[in-house]
Amino acid sequence: MMPYLRFKGFPSAFLHSIAPQVVDEFAAIVQIAKEKVKIELLHTEAITQVPLSVEILMFPRKQEIHDAVAAMLHRLLSESDYPNVHLFFIILSPALYYKNGEPLTQGQAYPPEDPAMQGIT
Repeated sequence: MMPYLRFKGFPSAFLHSIAPQVVDEFAAIVQIAKEKVKIELLHTEAITQVPLSVEILMFPRKQEIHDAVAAMLHRLLSESDYPNVHLFFIILSPALYYKNGEPLTQGQAYPPEDPAMQGIT
């Protein structure tokens, strides 16, 4: 089901070679089963100069978890001569993630008490 790591601009063979290590380390940091980690290579057409990037789509975690995931990916990519990759998270709300037509959780998608979500309407 989740999370998704979407790589843009990388050679397919390279991603296949590092995928097992990425899955192992990501699952350990986030404390989820390895089978839940999904890796995709997105084929896009760059219209302007676009850096290599990794989008990490996942449910919210503590900042320390996000920081550890970013540090791990940066380390692995830097060790493979990809030091300048843009890493960013797309945080998903369980109330807005649907499986079989039903949200994973009920309730507000953006709780007003969450300071990170203030101002979002």
